[in-house]
Amino acid sequence: MIRDLTDAEARAALPLKWGVPEGTIPAWVAEMDYAPAPAISAAVNAAVGRGMVGYPPFDHPLVRGLEESFRGFAERHWGWDVPAGSTTLCGDVITAMRLVLEHLCPPGPVVVPLPCYPPFRTVVSLAGREARYVEVDPDAETATLDLDAVRAHFEDGARTLMLCTPHNPWMRVFTRAELEAVRDLAAEYGARVLADEIHAPLVLPGAEFVPYLTVDPDAVVVTSHTKSFNTPGLKAAQIITPREEDRVAIRSIPFESNHGYTGLGMAAGTAAWRDSDLWLLALRQRLDVLREDLVDLVSTHLPQARVRPLEATYLAWVDLRAYGVADPAAAGLEHGVRVAAGSDYQPGLDGHVRINIATSADRLAEVVKRLGKAVAG
Repeated sequence: MIRDLTDAEARAALPLKWGVPEGTIPAWVAEMDYAPAPAISAAVNAAVGRGMVGYPPFDHPLVRGLEESFRGFAERHWGWDVPAGSTTLCGDVITAMRLVLEHLCPPGPVVVPLPCYPPFRTVVSLAGREARYVEVDPDAETATLDLDAVRAHFEDGARTLMLCTPHNPWMRVFTRAELEAVRDLAAEYGARVLADEIHAPLVLPGAEFVPYLTVDPDAVVVTSHTKSFNTPGLKAAQIITPREEDRVAIRSIPFESNHGYTGLGMAAGTAAWRDSDLWLLALRQRLDVLREDLVDLVSTHLPQARVRPLEATYLAWVDLRAYGVADPAAAGLEHGVRVAAGSDYQPGLDGHVRINIATSADRLAEVVKRLGKAVAG
């Protein structure tokens, strides 16, 4: 069910990712080189065929259908009974996080684990907050959240923890025990957890996703169909807030502060959550094979590299410090491959890259070969 796009198709479909010089293979931004799920294509094509290209509705069966579709997905996949009416629509996850920081989180600094998805740092600033960082030891065998460091920030006045679960770019799937420890620490200091769960549907075999709200009902979760179903241009994210007072607060803000979602995004999201389980299963099976391929390719072409265990999604975190190249992503560009620089995710962090493996097996092999040549000098 997973169809690889040709280079020409990918350039037409993914102009950001594939906006690279001819002959360069892009493996940086989080878009997959695959055709959309058939149910999503059918839903969006049908909506356009009906001329549904106007302003999105505020209260409409399409809005309620998106929430109900996600509730069904959460129940089927995670056994999570999402409270009815707990979803508020938003344009995208980063906008959702800004709104939550501005309107639902206690005053004070925000704790952000590093490395992190780069917009996390920006959105904290946009919300008028100060970021306090917690770094993961790049030499640790398992990427775990340093709760002692989080506690120190809470003691110093921080009252929000931004948690990406599954984590990007560590690609960790936190265990229930880890999440319960986070909950208990936040409760001790009257802090709130803001959890980004956009990668949750792409947990791979060997790991189990635990929805954070099933552990901590006082938290706020943001999510969207866009990453798992490769629809980032079809915007319709969800803020999930079990507390009634939170829903009242977030829905009372001016529309000018919360806009950007589209009717086509709602149609795509509904089809993704409700009608694309088989496609998603096939995708996870493909990614399971590709992560094994990556390990083999790295052992052959980058034998001194270390690859973090890829527990979720399609974004691999690779440690290339042994090659003594401060910016291996820049070196890769000179050899016809674009990967994401580790310093984008943690300023000052040399020798790391993030590689998008959601492409054909042949392209992935070429990505690793070219990167190997780049850092070997």
